Amino acid sequence: MECHNYMEDIVRNTLENLLSKRNDVCKCEKCTLDMMALALNNLPPKYVVTDKGRVYTKIAELELQLRTDVVREITKAIDKVKKAPQH
Repeated sequence: MECHNYMEDIVRNTLENLLSKRNDVCKCEKCTLDMMALALNNLPPKYVVTDKGRVYTKIAELELQLRTDVVREITKAIDKVKKAPQH
């Protein structure tokens, strides 16, 4: 196993879910990666090395405040990229 920022998985999954409900924003790879980067830069990292750490972090993902923070940052990132896409 390697050192991994589990927040990337959380953001990727949440972003995919939010984008699937929107038709007003570009979903190309560049725009999607820009949205991920913007959101991740405003969220705390959650590094894991072991499967046990991954399980604890997955449990923490269920906390309402974490989910709220992730959705808020992704929504801001979507709006920013929508206004000025870099592709």
